[in-house]
Amino acid sequence: MTAPYRFDQVGSLLRTTALKQAHQQFTAGEIDAAALQTIQQAAIKPIVEKQIKLGLHAVTDGEFSRSWWHLDFLWGLTGVDKYDYEKSYKFHGSKTRTDNVTLTGKVAYNPDHPFFAAFSYLQSLVPAGVVAKQTIPSPSMLFRDNRSDNAAQFYADHQDYLDDLATAYHETLLRFYALGCRYIQLDDTTWAYLIDRLNATKDDPTAQKGYQQIAEDTVYVINKLLAGLPADLTVTTHICRGNFRSTFLFSGGYEVVADYLGQLNYNGLFLEYDNDRAGDFAPLAKIWQGDTNKRIVLGLVTSKFPELEDQATLIKRINEAAAYVPLANLALSTQCGFASTEEGNQLTADQQWAKLQLVIDTAKKVWPEAK
Repeated sequence: MTAPYRFDQVGSLLRTTALKQAHQQFTAGEIDAAALQTIQQAAIKPIVEKQIKLGLHAVTDGEFSRSWWHLDFLWGLTGVDKYDYEKSYKFHGSKTRTDNVTLTGKVAYNPDHPFFAAFSYLQSLVPAGVVAKQTIPSPSMLFRDNRSDNAAQFYADHQDYLDDLATAYHETLLRFYALGCRYIQLDDTTWAYLIDRLNATKDDPTAQKGYQQIAEDTVYVINKLLAGLPADLTVTTHICRGNFRSTFLFSGGYEVVADYLGQLNYNGLFLEYDNDRAGDFAPLAKIWQGDTNKRIVLGLVTSKFPELEDQATLIKRINEAAAYVPLANLALSTQCGFASTEEGNQLTADQQWAKLQLVIDTAKKVWPEAK
């Protein structure tokens, strides 16, 4: 039994009311970091116990120790800081807070990154036989969009910037490993962004070249950071189309980026396939590339809405995907986490757990060896 598991999860879980209030109090200066951490840890313990009770082989802290799925981690890197973007991310039908990141110097590994302490706490709660799964954003989330517009202030050569970023991530993953982590997931909206942009500019060769360069840079940085990691460290990615209050950012099938995805040296890819916006399964063959050591995790169960999918339909769709990737190299999860930001999706905690239970029950029917 290896990760990604036949039934797996993306990572984030709905925040408790007490945790949301604590984050508001911390932002307002009403409580300090130590008090916030105490409240976070008190909220994390029961949701870890719940995941274990469900039978998940890999459990997370629900991302309860952060507010955003990506920004909190990026802010913790050396050479990166927080600023007010003064604009909301353009989700369909909803507006986010205006936090963002900017470069303040050369990017480097931070040995005091707060995520290390957060992982150690998670690890302390997990019994033998259960894996503590760590999620962090892909490095592409730092050099995409406007977040690296000022990189030329610190780097004469863009390649040096990419190399520093890859090295910072590589050293970060090694530190997680030293703390006992054996399963890390890099979450990434870049590929969905590129799908959207490449489709929209298909008649504009100049624009296409720019987006293709982002894709090439992403492949380069990811494969560089993955090179030379311990053999027993599983590193996967989750490719997301945006997740905020049950809304989304991007649409489009995987075909236009399938060749790039097939070059990534991950142990597995979590792919969103919960609705028609994701396209068909045909690109899976290019993405998988016949690698018998790689698993494709099908995100067929939506985390955005409370209605439970029909299990027979889920099994039928898994078997359809098996026309492109052998069943032995497939797995099942929700399409995304339940709370990529602390606001969370539009469903209840009970409905969230029911979704995960459906993933587990369905996977056990498709793969009888799954326990």
